[in-house]
Amino acid sequence: MKKLGACGVSLVLIGCGAEYVDAPQPPVDELAAAEPEVALVVTPMDSLHGHLAYEETDAPLADAGRYRDTGRVVQLRAEAAASFRAMQRAAREAGVNITPISGFRTKRYQDGLFSRAIGKYGSTESAARWVAPPGYSEHHSGLALDIGDADRPETDVETAFEDTPAFRWLAKNARRFEFELSFPKGNPQGVSYEPWHWRYTGLPDAPWAAP
Repeated sequence: MKKLGACGVSLVLIGCGAEYVDAPQPPVDELAAAEPEVALVVTPMDSLHGHLAYEETDAPLADAGRYRDTGRVVQLRAEAAASFRAMQRAAREAGVNITPISGFRTKRYQDGLFSRAIGKYGSTESAARWVAPPGYSEHHSGLALDIGDADRPETDVETAFEDTPAFRWLAKNARRFEFELSFPKGNPQGVSYEPWHWRYTGLPDAPWAAP
């Protein structure tokens, strides 16, 4: 796994009358400054638009399930796949049906997703609020998983997923299976809220593991 590098420091000058134009959805809070000020921004050197860098895992991958009726197999590192399967069984016993949407992704596959996002949102920076650039996706690690509600396909990879029984169950129980939400509201990376995106924390070599 790639280790996080040192931090770089950049100065951002925010002046009166400055205007920032972003993608039309979702709306971005407007910032206004009565007086010019200098803001100190500290970001990891190996990050891009808030996303941290990740190498493609070379660890063995395992079947974590199929994405609905598409026949597409969702793969994760073996430990994460086993834990997800156990979590899925526990949810089913509680009357909740969670389903895998997307697991391991190559950089090449991510490049296609990101290119389409640029076309939709108009710039690399705006696209990166919703899709990680290739080389900067947690999915490369084989330990990140998009999860959906099997009974609510219309909420797949949508913020509306937070209103489903699947999300409510995950919010209460996912930590028992060593999964955590990667990008909660107000996350320090500045990535848009993704209630469907979870990552496995049960391995000491996970890139987000505490040192």
